[in-house]
Amino acid sequence: MKTYNWGIVGTGFIARKMAEALPFVPQSNLFAVASRNIETANDFSSTYNCKPFGSYEELITDPEIDIVYVATPHNYHCENTLTAIGNGKHVLCEKPFAVNSREVCSMIDAAREKGVFLMEALWTRFNPNIIKAKEIIDSGQLGKIKLISANFGDRKPFHPDNRFYSAELIGGALLDMGIYPLFNVLLMMGKPLSVQAMAAIGQTGVDLTCSIALRYSDDAMAVIHSTMLAETESKVTIYCEKGKIEFDRWVYAPEKVTVIPIDGESQDVTQKLTENIYNYEAVEMINCLELGKIQSSLWSWDDSLMLIGVLDEIRAQIGLVYEAHDS
Repeated sequence: MKTYNWGIVGTGFIARKMAEALPFVPQSNLFAVASRNIETANDFSSTYNCKPFGSYEELITDPEIDIVYVATPHNYHCENTLTAIGNGKHVLCEKPFAVNSREVCSMIDAAREKGVFLMEALWTRFNPNIIKAKEIIDSGQLGKIKLISANFGDRKPFHPDNRFYSAELIGGALLDMGIYPLFNVLLMMGKPLSVQAMAAIGQTGVDLTCSIALRYSDDAMAVIHSTMLAETESKVTIYCEKGKIEFDRWVYAPEKVTVIPIDGESQDVTQKLTENIYNYEAVEMINCLELGKIQSSLWSWDDSLMLIGVLDEIRAQIGLVYEAHDS
């Protein structure tokens, strides 16, 4: 069986979580890490026992690397992914896949032309609790979805160097937090008929709070809130004709999933998880590679295009513009 050498581009929190997850992933070896600062790369490599590189390009062009995990700030996602694909690497790229639909399309077109695997690292999709909830909804045992209520709020104190407040680094509540409840809605209900959004745009040009209403056929709706100004329950509730499903904190990694029928006893359907739940998306990637696939059926290119398309519409409505990417 082939062992796949992983190279991680970026050294932040998410990069470290993936480094800790890879030991739980079959046929995987953390081979290298890259930072624009060699000292940062050296620190990471000494912790996780991998080869350090002082530039992203050096890692991406290393012939021993099979998979590049892009964990850089959002503004680099498209650039790093295209460089990796151009060098024949398979790519797992952090969410949001890129800044807008145009960038996502360019990444998908490049992967298709090169014949390499590409997937958005929307880790929530591969969480067994989410998979279980999706199975219950699809079974029809609770009837049709009529309303989803979801929110994610995490207070981020303002500081000029905080990436969450940086328009250059594609900050804001929507793309960092709102993407999770929005993903849950799209996964369970599909593409909406219409979207209405409003937001508070702060002094640095990014959204501090964003609220979204999505309308579906059969009088179904979803309501989403995200904010950097306050702590919220960060929960999801899916209301159906015959009952509801609750994701109990967190929206991106539910710790408990409960099915609550209108008539009958509540049922805890929470799945047993590994300690590091970032491994599930990497396992899916390896499974796809072993089957010769260049995209996942669990989170396909069309799924990523649907998500970024709705995000584009929301940004247009709230006036959230990232000039270096949207011009």
